[in-house]
Amino acid sequence: MTYRSTLRGERFAFASLAELLAKANEEKAGDRLAGLAARDERERVAAKLALADVGLGEIAATAVVEDAVTDAVSLPADRARFAEIAGLTVGELRELVLTPGFEGPWAAGLAAAITPEVAAACAKLMSNLDLVVAAAPLRRTTRCRNTMGEPGVMGVRIQPNHPTDSVQGIVLSALDGLAFGCGDAMIGVNPATDSVPAIGAVLRALHQLIADLGVPTQTCVLAHITTQLAALDAGAPVDLLFQSVAGTEDANTSFGIDLPMLAQGREAVLAHHRQRPGEFVGDQVMYFETGQGSALSAEANHGVDQLTLEARAQAVARLYDPFLVNSVVGFIGPEYLADSVQITRAGLEDHFVGKLMGLPTGVDICYTNHADADQNSNDNLLLLLASAGCTFVMGVPAGDDVMLNYQSTSYHDVSSVRRTLGLGPSPAFGRWLAEVGLRHDGPPLAGSGWPSSLPELTAALASGGPIRALIP
Repeated sequence: MTYRSTLRGERFAFASLAELLAKANEEKAGDRLAGLAARDERERVAAKLALADVGLGEIAATAVVEDAVTDAVSLPADRARFAEIAGLTVGELRELVLTPGFEGPWAAGLAAAITPEVAAACAKLMSNLDLVVAAAPLRRTTRCRNTMGEPGVMGVRIQPNHPTDSVQGIVLSALDGLAFGCGDAMIGVNPATDSVPAIGAVLRALHQLIADLGVPTQTCVLAHITTQLAALDAGAPVDLLFQSVAGTEDANTSFGIDLPMLAQGREAVLAHHRQRPGEFVGDQVMYFETGQGSALSAEANHGVDQLTLEARAQAVARLYDPFLVNSVVGFIGPEYLADSVQITRAGLEDHFVGKLMGLPTGVDICYTNHADADQNSNDNLLLLLASAGCTFVMGVPAGDDVMLNYQSTSYHDVSSVRRTLGLGPSPAFGRWLAEVGLRHDGPPLAGSGWPSSLPELTAALASGGPIRALIP
C-alpha cells in the first residue's frame, strides 16, 4: 500500500508501511547507513503527517518483517482491549497517550494491547518532552527478591565489572556501590570470559555477599544464556537469567538464541527458585537487554528502521514477563547513534515504547569513546529519564567501565539525581539502608560504621574476615 501526504504543495509518496515508519523517524546514523532515512527534513515531516493518519488496525495487520518474531509479537496480548483502539489513527493515539489519566486504562489492560509497531509509530510523532510527559505516569511494579518500579522509585543496577573476573575485585566494587545506596535493581556483572566455572564463582560470591549483609536485591551474571544455565546445572545460584534480544529472528540467531530457548531457560530458573523457598517475593526471573541498531549491526534489519526494531525487541522481552528490561542506548557506537542528540532521542524513545507496552524499562545511559558525546550529555539524559519515571539506571564506578571500555552513569550521579528530584530506592532496599546506617542520596554518613572510602573497603576486604564484619 502506498501512503501519501502533501506539504506546502509538494507531494510525497511512501511505498510501504516500513518505508513510512523509517522516514518518519528522527535522524539516526544507523537509519542513514541502512539507506532508510528521510532524505531531508521536508520528507521527514511529510512522513510524520502521513503516519499520523494511519489506523492502528491497519498497522497491526501489516507485517513489516515475515519471521518468527512477528508471529510471536504481532498480535496484541489483550485483543479485546485492542479492539477498543483499533479504529484510532496514530495521531489520535498520541493525543490519548498524552491525556492526563491515561495511566488508568493503560494499567487496566491497554498496555498489553499495544503492538511494537504501534508503539514505535506513536513515538515517531512525539517530541522529546512528549516522550518524558507520556512515560512518567506509566509505572510497572515487578518482583524477584525485592520489588521495582513503584512511584517515586528510581532503581540502580550496580555493574561491578572486572577485566579479569577477579571475584574479590567484583565484590569490592559491589560494596562500593552499596555504600552509596545503589544496587536495589540488581548487582549485575558483565563477565570477561564465558567460562562456566568462572561464571559460577561470581554467582556464588555475589549470593554470599547479599546473604551476609542481608541486602534485599538480586544478582545476575550477564554471560550467554547457555553458559548461565550450565552454571545453574553445576549448582550456582541464579536469581535472574539474562539475555540480549533483538527485533528480528535473524538478529536473534546471530546472538545464538531463539524464542523456545528463552522459554526453556525461564522455566529452568523458575524451577530453581522453587528449590530456594523464602528467598523470593515474585516470579519475574528474566533480565533482558536491547538497544537500537543491533539488528542492523547483524545485517538482519530487513529494511526496517532502528526504533521499530527496538520496539519489536522489547516485545520479545514482554513474552517472558521480565523483572527488568534495559536499553543499552549508546553502547552500539556512532555508526548507529552518532552523537549526544541522537543518543538522547533514542534513550527517551526506547524508554517510552517499553513503558507503553507495559514493560519495566530502564536505560543504561552511555556512550562509547569514539561517539560525539560526553559526561554532560549523560547527565542531561539522566535527568530527563529520571523525570520520565525510568525504572532503573546504571551505577558504574566513576562512570567508567574498565572491562567494557565505555562511559555510563556513576553511583555519585544517581545519588545526586535522587536527591535533586526527591526519588528513592525500592522500599525494601530503603529500609535496609536505614538499618545499616546508609543513605540513598549520597555517600555514607560519618559515624555510620561503614568504611567511607575505597581504600578502607579494600583494606577491610583484604583482612579476610566475613563480609558482615565490614558493617556495624
